[in-house]
Amino acid sequence: MARSIAITSVVVVFAILLIVSPHVADALTCGQVTSSISQCLSYAKTGTGMPPSACCSGVKSLNSLAKTSADRQTACKCLKTIAGSVSGLKPAAIAGIPTKCGVSVPFPISTSTDCTK
Repeated sequence: MARSIAITSVVVVFAILLIVSPHVADALTCGQVTSSISQCLSYAKTGTGMPPSACCSGVKSLNSLAKTSADRQTACKCLKTIAGSVSGLKPAAIAGIPTKCGVSVPFPISTSTDCTK
């Protein structure tokens, strides 16, 4: 009987820990990055005016998704891959998108950015 109570207590404690512990979010993927910034590509080619509102929404979404260092490194690497695969992008236009969208990032937006830091 005592053993049954002990086992039940362990199961209850384990269940409580599962319920109250923070859930680990899935890691950011390149698909999420691409989806978030897809509406920015036309602006990144022209650099004129303001980025479309859908672009800014995507940039804000990506910024909120990339909370951990690992997520920010993934986003950086994916953005560099995208920038290298799309011709006609203007580096100055790309670098200005976060500011024009009201998003503060603590590093320069550039293809020369070291994603490991």
